[in-house]
Amino acid sequence: MKRGYQHDFSNKGNAMFNIEGRQKKAITMVRVLAEYLGRDIASLSVLNVGGSAGIIDEYLSRYFNKVTGIDIDKKAISYAKKNFKKDNLIFEVGDAMAMKYKSSTFDVVICSQVYEHVASATTLMNEIFRVLKPGGTVYFAAGNRLMLNEPHYNLPLLSVIPQPLSHLYLKLSGKGSFYYERHLTYWGLKKLVRNFELIDYTKPILLDPKRYKAEYMVKPGSIKHKIASFFAKYVIWIVPGYIWILKKKRLHNIP
Repeated sequence: MKRGYQHDFSNKGNAMFNIEGRQKKAITMVRVLAEYLGRDIASLSVLNVGGSAGIIDEYLSRYFNKVTGIDIDKKAISYAKKNFKKDNLIFEVGDAMAMKYKSSTFDVVICSQVYEHVASATTLMNEIFRVLKPGGTVYFAAGNRLMLNEPHYNLPLLSVIPQPLSHLYLKLSGKGSFYYERHLTYWGLKKLVRNFELIDYTKPILLDPKRYKAEYMVKPGSIKHKIASFFAKYVIWIVPGYIWILKKKRLHNIP
């Protein structure tokens, strides 16, 4: 099977339609972006790349001026259009690797758990860079290839083993025949976003989840919280997922 597009990712489970779970992620996005930008965000335009069923987009539209959600999944976009109708909210079927928008269109781009699903993560990030205004901001949430449990299929070490073996592993588990997702390591992710200025919010969030309404990730005071805090401080490369702010550098005129 050739790796192409994931046109029907929303058919793989109900996570994309879980309102409570998706809204929790959206709340953290707003907390992080509001803190980083340090100003009124109500005038800003947002593009959510791979927004799926529109739940996150609807929440973001309560705080930002205009929110556009795109996804190649027609079923998910149809659900979003039917269930979330607001004047400042737009949903469109769109290819994240070949977006129709003009360059320097959006103030903020959301790219949350998307890079591993597209055919070319490099092309995705190049397109995000293009449509983002100079000085604009990307909220980038990404999984680490070096994770004990692969979340899409709930299989230990699925993302770690070589690709040919992952297909066999998935088939033997009875959960599929082709492992589409391609995760990168911490260093691979840094290389992927090298055209942006990177501000890492992973450590602050793990150390103080209440501040960012991220208790759904780690419960404060729990053993998991203590372990996550240790990893964030000393071995960030082994943390299973990251939340980064990426800033598009402004272009300066050369005299």
